[in-house]
Amino acid sequence: MKVILGISAYYHDSAAVLIVDGQIVAALQEERLNRIKNTSVFPSLAVKFCLTEYGIDLDGVDAVVFYDKPFLKFERLLENFYANVPKGLSAFLKFMPEWSQKKLFLKKELKRELAELYPDSNQAVQLLFSSHHLSHAASAFYPSPYNEAAILTIDAVGEWATASIGYGKGAEIDLLQEMHFPDSVGLLYSSFTYFLGFKVNSGEYKLMGLSPYGIKDSVQTKQFVETIKTKLVKLFEDGSIQLNQTYFKYRHALRMIKESKWEKLFELPIRKEGEELNQSHANLALAIQMVTEEIILKMAKTAKELTGSDNLCLAGGVALNCVANGKLKESNLFANVWVQPAAGDAGGALGAALAVYHVHSPSKCLKPQNGEDLMHGGLLGPEITDKEIEQYCNQHGLKPLVFQNDSDLCVYVAEQLYANKIVAWVNGKIEFGPRALGARSILASPYAMDMQSKLNLAVKFREDFRPFAPIMLKEEAATYFGVEHPAQYMQFVHKIKPEFRKELPANYNDLIFSDRLKIPRSKFQAITHVDFSSRIQVVDNDSSRLGQLLSKFKSLSGDAVLVNTSFNRNGEPIVCGLKEAFDCFENTDLSILVINNHIFEKKE
Repeated sequence: MKVILGISAYYHDSAAVLIVDGQIVAALQEERLNRIKNTSVFPSLAVKFCLTEYGIDLDGVDAVVFYDKPFLKFERLLENFYANVPKGLSAFLKFMPEWSQKKLFLKKELKRELAELYPDSNQAVQLLFSSHHLSHAASAFYPSPYNEAAILTIDAVGEWATASIGYGKGAEIDLLQEMHFPDSVGLLYSSFTYFLGFKVNSGEYKLMGLSPYGIKDSVQTKQFVETIKTKLVKLFEDGSIQLNQTYFKYRHALRMIKESKWEKLFELPIRKEGEELNQSHANLALAIQMVTEEIILKMAKTAKELTGSDNLCLAGGVALNCVANGKLKESNLFANVWVQPAAGDAGGALGAALAVYHVHSPSKCLKPQNGEDLMHGGLLGPEITDKEIEQYCNQHGLKPLVFQNDSDLCVYVAEQLYANKIVAWVNGKIEFGPRALGARSILASPYAMDMQSKLNLAVKFREDFRPFAPIMLKEEAATYFGVEHPAQYMQFVHKIKPEFRKELPANYNDLIFSDRLKIPRSKFQAITHVDFSSRIQVVDNDSSRLGQLLSKFKSLSGDAVLVNTSFNRNGEPIVCGLKEAFDCFENTDLSILVINNHIFEKKE
């Protein structure tokens, strides 16, 4: 098979991916085009983009692969409801119509969607299905820089599996061990996401961002950890877990937990969305983060024992927990750790396509020879052309600054950043996965004391406790964070080295959140979290446009370090095209919009 289309849909984070001869040609989440965050619909727009990018229609596709097996998932749901009669009746009655109409007979549904999208197609395209965790494992191993590696996938649940350990070598992947529903690290973490007032399947990163505000040595945090490990979850040495189902409802209801039992267990009322956060919330967030890290480290240790490999590849939604990833890297269990940048269900579309390709073409297994991966920096989606920009400007009477070369543009933008202007930066193809990696980013100076608060409240319109990540040249990562491993996808959290920290006041842990944010912590205040940590992104190539910008900023400031956050407002997908880019620019406190070599500035 030469041309394979991978699809994920109908649960969350729908996406489409096209691979040709094992190479990733295009990949895109549907949310970027339909503008519905974490959308679950069939990815019609993403499919159309991927095929158009390669210059074909459906007749040019050899196979379409879906990222999990619906009959196995249906089997799990039925067995689960049956085991919980009569408690699960209301949930069963709600889920059955959708499953009977669409999800159960997915082959028919996929054919219908594709026929609507390409009504003139003459080919009865071959439809295939990959298991959920094989899709994750394939997305992690095949694009990685390694010829052989241990593979660890952890998420909420696929068909039955909630975590798996595998081994990849050449074209082959062997899944060695699995943990099955209802025991799930992802569902455990999401239960705390729910209890602390964030949305399940989208607010887990908020829980992770809240956890550093917890006080590790406090009596309450230690008690929370003990309660979790004795009442909610039993941990085994191999990293497997057993959840105490008397505290959970996700097996038979439309809610995650038994709220009253959790409130009694933690002596804390469930937090409603939007309610003020307090220290107990932060301590509980830290407690579940610490337990999660312990579980992941145990699983990684088992993966090491089973495979003997020096390389580890990670995927699944829990692999987006970059705090845990940083701890895993620092443990030195593995010499090399690579995390799929689209580790969640969107990446499953990629893994499904790659799994089928390598089954049918094992002799054509592609691996890079230069130590780089095959993800093209994650830049796999649509780009904005200069012609589109010129047409937009003519339609709206806009007169941008236009630069003839990257060097002059980067000098100008660096000067604006150094003057504490906030810059929206659009350059090239959009990123695949949840992180903005410098193609659809908001950039700012890392030095200003109020920059974190300003970005959160006046640009992103989100909670003021949320941290921001730095983007930097590799020499800065080594100097300030002691990091020399590849970290281009913003997948690892590390702490700034002690010599670059500022001394905190003795009453620091007694201060409320908003006051702690105002305390100087490091030279790079805007990207140093309250526990001195940062989710780092390293730019290897200083000849790229982004690398040049960092170099120009260093010539002014002395440091090739900037704040990098996604170009969007709270609750919206990352911007993709011109319309949403200008909408976000015009309705926030952004000062400058850079699109390719065009610069738009707001009038004072």
